[in-house]
Amino acid sequence: MPEYKNLVVEQKGAVLIVKVNRERALNALNKETVSELQQLFSYYWSDDAVRCVIITGAGEKAFVAGADIPEMADLDVRSGTDLAARGQYLMKTIQNFPKPVIAAVNGFALGGGCELAMACDIRLASEKAKFGQPEVTLGIIPGYGGTQRLPRLVGRGKAMQLILTGGMIDAEEAHRFGLVDDVYPPEQLMEKAMEMAELICSRPPIAVALGKECINRGLDITLSVGCDLEKANFGQTCCTSDKNEGMKAFMEKRKPEFTGH
Repeated sequence: MPEYKNLVVEQKGAVLIVKVNRERALNALNKETVSELQQLFSYYWSDDAVRCVIITGAGEKAFVAGADIPEMADLDVRSGTDLAARGQYLMKTIQNFPKPVIAAVNGFALGGGCELAMACDIRLASEKAKFGQPEVTLGIIPGYGGTQRLPRLVGRGKAMQLILTGGMIDAEEAHRFGLVDDVYPPEQLMEKAMEMAELICSRPPIAVALGKECINRGLDITLSVGCDLEKANFGQTCCTSDKNEGMKAFMEKRKPEFTGH
């Protein structure tokens, strides 16, 4: 396993827990942290021992409270475009990662932190969590995919409001608008995230990966093309040992034992 300066990584069974560990900076995504996250997801891309990932933040205040502002102060057109490209590449990597990624949002998820959460497949939040894209208050706009993923999750109007005002919403409002999937008391957040991760890990990995691919790709193509993708991926699941085991276990009224083949 690689060593990281800004991440704490722990594996529990088939669940990989990744904690952004820059508590003094409210876990802000500086260039080094973005690079380390990119390295981590690339490293575990084909690791069959990992079936689900949980991302959270160190401490009780922040999940990730944005990008690192001092690093951005001297950006010009070229360096700003390059910074956005690196951030967007990371978010695309997380979105396309072949195993589900759960964001356990334990505090502020602002700017790049909100974009990081939105790149994950499932978002669980503490009651103390806050969400927002405050970039406009700094004279810029979201650069890590926020202008694209936020309206897809909460709708055009709410996304316009959040991005153009730079305001924040709490976890309950985020849940109401579909930005967050479930909200829990702070002390239950990681427990609930682990419960969900372990449930996903108990499912056949090929079916999970192909289901995730269908949903993600389907959002960017027509319904007809998406159904064609689903048809093809459904066919792929039908030639797996796990499909045979799942069907057999159902008929024999027992718990299936999936192997990932």
